[in-house]
Amino acid sequence: MSRPDALLQQVLKLPPKERADVAAELFASLDDEPAAERDQIEKAWGAEIERRARRALAGESQGAPWEEVQQEIRHRLAKR
Repeated sequence: MSRPDALLQQVLKLPPKERADVAAELFASLDDEPAAERDQIEKAWGAEIERRARRALAGESQGAPWEEVQQEIRHRLAKR
């Protein structure tokens, strides 16, 4: 198991509040990137959100209930 995978599995065992704190710190750490890289990241996220929204509005992407998505993520992590 890779180090990131091991860390992720440890973090997923934390209570929700602590997981949220870890997530917030990880996102905040992206602010340490140079401004040009931050702009590029924000543009990429914006384009991805736009693409997904257009697919959903066009009926091309039905989505899935969070419970199913969460179960699939846990299943994939257990395989590693």
